[in-house]
Parts: sequence; C-alpha cells; structure tokens
Amino acid sequence: MGTLTKKPIQVYLESRQAETLRWLADKKGVSVAELVRRSVDCYLAQLPPEEDPLWGIIGLGKSGLGDLAERHDYYLYEEPYEKSRGEG
Repeated sequence: MGTLTKKPIQVYLESRQAETLRWLADKKGVSVAELVRRSVDCYLAQLPPEEDPLWGIIGLGKSGLGDLAERHDYYLYEEPYEKSRGEG
C-alpha cells in the first residue's frame, strides 16, 4: 500500500454549504474532498506574499557583504582556495 500524501482534516460546514458542495462536486465530476482542496488552493493563492511563512527565512543568512550576488563564486571557491594556500 502506498503512503498517504494527504492529511485528513475534519471541518464542520453549514448544511447549505455541504449541499452546495455536493451538488457542485457532482456537476464537475470530482469528489467533495477534491473540490475543497481546489478551493483551499485558490484561497491560499490570493494571500498577500508577506503572509507566506517562507518570508521568515529572508535575511537569515546575512553576510554583510554588499557584493555577494555579483561575486558569490569568488566567496565560495576562490577566496577559500586562496586562504588555504596562504594567499588571502
């Protein structure tokens, strides 16, 4: 048996919401669960970017180097090589 990639969640809906979801799912030929997943994706896609938890990682690795974007190869490869040879 394959691993479950979806997480079960229990949600209480108003009767009219559940009925409308069942009707729409039947009309579209998908399960209610699939319709809910699609709806959640649509809602999450509309969130402002600053509400995305991934924004929390920005700035975690501040180097203090103003030219890191342009000279990253130097800092990753050349500078350590020069230091290992006593040149830096």
